[in-house]
Amino acid sequence: MQKAKILLVDDRPENLLALEAILSALDQTLVRASSGEEALKALLTDDFAVILLDVQMPGMDGFETAAHIKRRERTRDIPIIFLTAINHGPHHTFRGYAAGAVDYISKPFDPWVLRAKVSVFVELYMKNCQLKEQAALLRLQLGADGSGPRRSNGGNAAADDLTRRPGASGVLAELSARLAAVEEQAEALTKQLDENADPAALATATHLERKLSGLRRALDALEPGTGTAAAGSSN
Repeated sequence: MQKAKILLVDDRPENLLALEAILSALDQTLVRASSGEEALKALLTDDFAVILLDVQMPGMDGFETAAHIKRRERTRDIPIIFLTAINHGPHHTFRGYAAGAVDYISKPFDPWVLRAKVSVFVELYMKNCQLKEQAALLRLQLGADGSGPRRSNGGNAAADDLTRRPGASGVLAELSARLAAVEEQAEALTKQLDENADPAALATATHLERKLSGLRRALDALEPGTGTAAAGSSN
């Protein structure tokens, strides 16, 4: 599994250095950006688990940068944690959440708290990447012979095609085992989130669980004698 990338956006080099020192223990890839424009450029080519975005920056400030991020389809779902040295009260905080932030932290902040919050989103990102890998492997197996799915009387030609191949049961067993490992990790992460009571992280975890449930149903349907595959064999 590749390391997750974390985007650090601040116009002050000393602040970027401090963030790197705090987050280095997570052992992920930390990417610097010294302006909103530089951050948007980095987001054009790389995928990030989370963005730490300074509010007060010359030129394009954090709010404007976040607005651009949320308008792009590629980046709109990346969690943004706002960091600010100025606390203008509830209205200022509300503006941060309205701009799409999942959290809003005032400086000076507790390094342990910041690292814990970032680690949650990194874990969610990694689980989502694992889920995508399982889905890609499933699609690969469904079209492994290169001829495409064959329509049968049962309706689900892809499922029939896969379950009739030599060694298909072993492939399904491997997929199921890999998915089970991801499910177990996601369940443990959700329990941890319950204790933290972070609404944004809980919403992301719930979305991940829905994806896992959908993939589990698809795998169950491919098992011989169950679900759609069984329906196809009985007609």
